Amino acid sequence: MTREQNIASQQAFGEAVNAGDFAAFDDLVAPDSVDHDPAPGQEQGPRGYAAFFGELRTAFPDMALAVEKLVADDDSVAFAYTLTGTQTGEFRGHAPTGRPVKIRGVQISTFVDGKLAERWGSSDELGILTQLGLAPDA
Repeated sequence: MTREQNIASQQAFGEAVNAGDFAAFDDLVAPDSVDHDPAPGQEQGPRGYAAFFGELRTAFPDMALAVEKLVADDDSVAFAYTLTGTQTGEFRGHAPTGRPVKIRGVQISTFVDGKLAERWGSSDELGILTQLGLAPDA
């Protein structure tokens, strides 16, 4: 694939996340896609991404993912992002706090035939818990 095709595939994935259109992952994620940094209990492939982002959308209905910096080549797309939202639903067993969160993260994605084939990433999970007042005492 070309750099432009990889960027278009990544943008379509991001648009599906922001729109809450998790059924689109069937067309955007390879069935045997591997997430090298999955959330606890997250299965691989399109269903794993749908479940993960569905849980986030339930906890943070106003969730928005904004790409801050993106670089790409013929194999991969890497980007830094900011995720914002307000917890008005249950999050990992915690009742809604009504508090907003704003965290940063990075992701590297590899695409094959227009579908996400591999993902590596890191997000500020402790930052989410801290902003929600749920972080354990240090």
